[in-house]
Amino acid sequence: METTGTRRSLAGLLVIWALTRTVLLLFVFKVYVFPGPDVTSDVSVIYQGWYEVLRTGTFPQDDVTWQYPPAAALAILSPALLFYLDYASAFFVLAFTADLAVLALLLYAGLRPGRSLRGPWVWTAGVPLLGPTVYARYDVMVTAVAVGALLAGARHPRVMGALTAFAALLKVWPVLLLVAARRRSAWVSATVTAALVAALFAVAMPGAFAFLTFQRDRGTEVESLGALVFHVARHYGWDGQVLLNYGSVEFLGPYVDVVSTAALALTGLAFGWLLLWRFKATRFLPHTLADAAFVAVLMFVTTSRVISPQYMVWLVGLAAVCLCFRGGRMGRPVALVLAACLVTVLEFPLWFSHVVSSDTLGITLLFLRNGLLVLATVLAARALWRSTVSASEPAPVPTQAARTKETSLPS
Repeated sequence: METTGTRRSLAGLLVIWALTRTVLLLFVFKVYVFPGPDVTSDVSVIYQGWYEVLRTGTFPQDDVTWQYPPAAALAILSPALLFYLDYASAFFVLAFTADLAVLALLLYAGLRPGRSLRGPWVWTAGVPLLGPTVYARYDVMVTAVAVGALLAGARHPRVMGALTAFAALLKVWPVLLLVAARRRSAWVSATVTAALVAALFAVAMPGAFAFLTFQRDRGTEVESLGALVFHVARHYGWDGQVLLNYGSVEFLGPYVDVVSTAALALTGLAFGWLLLWRFKATRFLPHTLADAAFVAVLMFVTTSRVISPQYMVWLVGLAAVCLCFRGGRMGRPVALVLAACLVTVLEFPLWFSHVVSSDTLGITLLFLRNGLLVLATVLAARALWRSTVSASEPAPVPTQAARTKETSLPS
């Protein structure tokens, strides 16, 4: 009975995944046009421009929109593998392949004894909620590596460390996957891998770490939590501007630096909470590694000066890993993240013009999306603390078989 139900669930999942991904491909290949700004222009203009520079053996040091760690060059150069396609088409195919790889990893984990198919379902449902943006950014490729690292964590800590380091050199956020890693081998593997890969890029390609300066100089992006201050302030006479700056649409004007500093302070407080949790946590369950990574990235995204739509792909991937474990406590936060994904596609690209103009619809969408992220962060952090730290967490009631086995053991 259970096997039959699992097979039916798996068949339904694969059908829905195939249908939704076909729709996404039709949108990025412009068989059908998705409403709002053209999300594929980043690939055909920005990414392809970087590709032309990177293929000469140097990083785009004079381009402030290049704000990524050195291994990101591999993602930008990867369409060269499909040399028979034009750059944009090859990129979309590779993004689709990364999506498929995540599904395969989650299915491998979810079909193991004691695991759940809820994880693959979260990925299957969550990605299309974000629209074609998923296939028009390289974040899905980073997420694939991060999901592989997290799933390897319990049984293969060295593999987890190496994959985490590589993912962090693609885009910094995966370093947070190590927040609950307890085995020294994972940290040693991550450190060695990061050092070797970073040194290789530093020697082989000039400008490998210019992105650090560009990231430091960013302002407050219009979709971020802090941006809500200026969206409302524009209705009360604030005379700042909304301009394309450092590769994103940002607020520029009076007090923007104050809000940006406050956002950094909130991120610092979040890291402080994570450090406190790490010192006080005493119960590390099979799902704790994934839960802690999910909480850490939620905190980073929610407090960031920039909340680009593609950041939600990270959260969907980590949420899916969390729900591969039957004993996980992240059900409600994951549901809130999925709801935030749906609102995200409404604010970008569908009604992004309303966000930029700070009208009632735009502000409402941002309050709703960012409010969902804040609530998900609070609930997820609370669940993590209660399952690993809080003394009030009730102990599981042993079954009759467990009690019989315990009494039969020699004292």
